[in-house]
Amino acid sequence: MTQDAPAPTADSTLCNDMTAMGRRARAAARALALAGPETRTRAIAGMATALRARASQVLAANAADLDDARAKGMAGAMMDRLALDEKRLDGVIGALESIAAIPDPVGVETARWTPENGLDIARVRTPIGVLAIIYESRPNVTADAAALAVRAGNAVILRGGSECLRSNLAIHAALTEGLESAGLSPDTVQIVTTRDRAAVGHILTGLDGAIDLLIPRGGRSLVERVKNEARVAVLGHLEGVNHVYVHASADADMARAVVLNAKMRRVSVCGAAETLLIDQAAADTLLPLIARDLTEAGCELRADPAARALVPAATAANDDDWSTEYLQPILAVKVVDGLDAALDHVARYGSGHTESIVASDEAAIERFLAEADAGIVLANASTQFADGGEFGFGGEIGISTDRLHARGPVGAEQLTSFKYVIRGQGQTRP
Repeated sequence: MTQDAPAPTADSTLCNDMTAMGRRARAAARALALAGPETRTRAIAGMATALRARASQVLAANAADLDDARAKGMAGAMMDRLALDEKRLDGVIGALESIAAIPDPVGVETARWTPENGLDIARVRTPIGVLAIIYESRPNVTADAAALAVRAGNAVILRGGSECLRSNLAIHAALTEGLESAGLSPDTVQIVTTRDRAAVGHILTGLDGAIDLLIPRGGRSLVERVKNEARVAVLGHLEGVNHVYVHASADADMARAVVLNAKMRRVSVCGAAETLLIDQAAADTLLPLIARDLTEAGCELRADPAARALVPAATAANDDDWSTEYLQPILAVKVVDGLDAALDHVARYGSGHTESIVASDEAAIERFLAEADAGIVLANASTQFADGGEFGFGGEIGISTDRLHARGPVGAEQLTSFKYVIRGQGQTRP
């Protein structure tokens, strides 16, 4: 007498579904890599057209997500990241159009040379293969990630946060329409449709070898979990503990404008400044003016004793403030004794994301740009320019705080690898 096979469990069913998704992505990646750049361009442009046509459905889905998030008491910064309106959706569509317009990186020859053996050697950009992107809150990432992956010739599996599932699914429907309009498989861009968190665990295993690169985009807990548990390569995006350092030589009006914008343009983005470092030689005259600008804009200041002596209304900073990504209208403020002290503070507390100096002293600027250890360093400009769109990438998947394989804004070019193409004339090695 034979025993009946055990009934499949919910987790085994999910595992099978996710593994099948990986297999489909692998097949789609090969087809996409063989498609020409014109086909990829048509697909991305088609995504933009379809998203514009589906704008009302996307905004309705986002409104439902926001209602749920509000009922669950989601924090204001996270609500801001989740929210779409007509202007923001136009920006998402514009990013797709920009990505469609940028040069296709696949097949680009980045170097060519002939060594003594007479071989003609070229280094050529190639797709990575299959990407998996795990992200939280921001539905625009669904569109940006899909378009950049396709531009670079990669298939992609998307797993957004449960709090924005409706928004992501509505956007994904438009992306699928765009792919099909160009004759590409809808498996090129797949999205996990379940809220079950076990899906993330399956992705971290690599889906039976299907995933080549995993990209987390979210808070520290998500990124750390992915880095600790993933069995495939990870491209990390950690916190943006970003500094603006106002040097003694800074122009006062410029310093005020840059600091205010760096903190308050949008407090919930990873490029927002979280700490102001101000030179002791400039603090007496400049800090009260900068502080007034910030407080009038609704920013809370948490300051060290030297800064509080000049801005008594500021609250006292503690050790945690120097390493906190607030994503709120809160700014830590510290008076530093010159460039060395500023660089030491950045080295100790910075997250490797974005650092800015405001100065007119060229030697100080060049030293800061050379020594500040971050993916993005700026002089006399707001940290809020830490955005792939502002770099001319069309969009970005995130700002990598890793050192390998990409650093800073991750656009289409950063989503490629390379191979060496060698042409000989019958050479054999002695």
